[in-house]
Amino acid sequence: MKYLILTLSLLVSFHSFAADIPGSKDHPMISRYPESEIIKYEQREFDQVKLVKAPIQVRGDLSKNDDAVLKLEGKYTRISYRAPANRSVFEVYKNYEQALTGAGFDVLYQCHDAECDLKFKGRAFNEAVTPKDMSVYMGFHEKDQRYLLAKLKRNDSVTHVAVYVIKAYGVGGPNKDRIFTNLQIVESADMQTGLVTVDAAAMAKGLETEGHIALYGIYFDTDKSDVKPESDAALKEIATLLQQQPKLNLLVVGHTDNVGELRYNQQLSERRAAAVVEALNKRFGVAKARLTPVGVGMAAPVASNEGEAGRAKNRRVELVKR
Repeated sequence: MKYLILTLSLLVSFHSFAADIPGSKDHPMISRYPESEIIKYEQREFDQVKLVKAPIQVRGDLSKNDDAVLKLEGKYTRISYRAPANRSVFEVYKNYEQALTGAGFDVLYQCHDAECDLKFKGRAFNEAVTPKDMSVYMGFHEKDQRYLLAKLKRNDSVTHVAVYVIKAYGVGGPNKDRIFTNLQIVESADMQTGLVTVDAAAMAKGLETEGHIALYGIYFDTDKSDVKPESDAALKEIATLLQQQPKLNLLVVGHTDNVGELRYNQQLSERRAAAVVEALNKRFGVAKARLTPVGVGMAAPVASNEGEAGRAKNRRVELVKR
């Protein structure tokens, strides 16, 4: 049996073939089944994605099957391959399964043939997971289909991989009985932030009208409380605000998402708030008497913690008029 090569290092050998569509390439973590051709390709730096995690219950697209999907956010890559002739669904699928589990991925869900939706004998599953632009290749039937959803957590990143393999019984010509694979990869990551600067005037307006303002330009490494250097632009604006309003005193409030234990997040938010006060004092000359650090941990979210975009909004520093 020919095996896929799955590598989690930077030492990746990229392969391309004349038959690949222009601009396409293998994902750096997962190689193609040998001699396969890329026929569809898309990549987005940050998006919301639904991957099937359980048997499909309702015929139609994934929007009708909320209980059967895992909702993710992150960098999204989708690659559709046509395998070489005279291969089986099982052989192609098994290569992906062995490569993923061998690299430390945990299998969250897998199914084959009619068991993928139970109620409709597999046909509804095929309808739900086949991309519209692949229906001519993959949208055929319920037999000879296999699916796997796997997850890898490494350091501060999480990668989900969905593999759907099916045989093209329903067409003639060169695609008859060929094996097609739809590979989806979601790499969880924060959206690019810091693109909009909140200046002293905006801070003053927020404090005057709302009594508080959330800042997203103050950065920390995961589970750390050291204020990163790229936070200086936001810190400088806070210092400017305090210079412009000498009678203004502030609470500096640290917030976290809900990942981790309650007490741990409470303490982390306290340390981060104290670190912001320290940075304002030492680097920008703001008197500590005008700043009071407070940490509330995960207790005051401004968005749902179910997705990474919401968690990113909840990880913030707020200024509160004292």
